[in-house]
Amino acid sequence: MREKIIFDYSKLKGKIVENYGTQGKFATVNNLTDRSISLKLNNGIGLSQDEILKWCELLDIEIAEIPSYFFTKKVSKLKQREDA
Repeated sequence: MREKIIFDYSKLKGKIVENYGTQGKFATVNNLTDRSISLKLNNGIGLSQDEILKWCELLDIEIAEIPSYFFTKKVSKLKQREDA
């Protein structure tokens, strides 16, 4: 069975706070609940392609920057120690 890929959304979270002040305000702009935004940013539920494009527009993220904001894999602390 394949291991679930976990994405690191820390850069995206920073951009949200930079542009909107809080994740809650960003949720409101997206017609989502705080809970939905939290689940998406903590790998509980995925982001659709349409959501990614909409978020890029709302956050002034260039298309070329999508990988660094949305597709950076999170490296576990265990894996970091093994690689050291």
